Amino acid sequence: MEALVSILIGVMTASAVYLLLRTHTFPVILGLSLLGYAVNVFLFASGRLQLDSAPLVEHGLKQLPDPLPQALVLTAIVIGFGMTAFLVVLALRALGALGGDRVDEGEES
Repeated sequence: MEALVSILIGVMTASAVYLLLRTHTFPVILGLSLLGYAVNVFLFASGRLQLDSAPLVEHGLKQLPDPLPQALVLTAIVIGFGMTAFLVVLALRALGALGGDRVDEGEES
């Protein structure tokens, strides 16, 4: 199971880097979101999921899940959503002002 999760994280990271290297803004935004998802899966997997455990203390349960990775992932989801919304608005503003959606359009060759 650990190998499957590590391969999934690697594929997500490689896909995100490929999308980040594109020249249009929409694939760059998708790449940033995908990289954020890969980091979230990594953080969540680093918390070592406990089977047969409850989030609250119940009578007779001795294994409790670690709440720190869950809190980090929840915070990262909220920050990632805000950042994605800001980047979409910024890309739409640049599209209206510049007339194109290429990332390197303002540079001279």
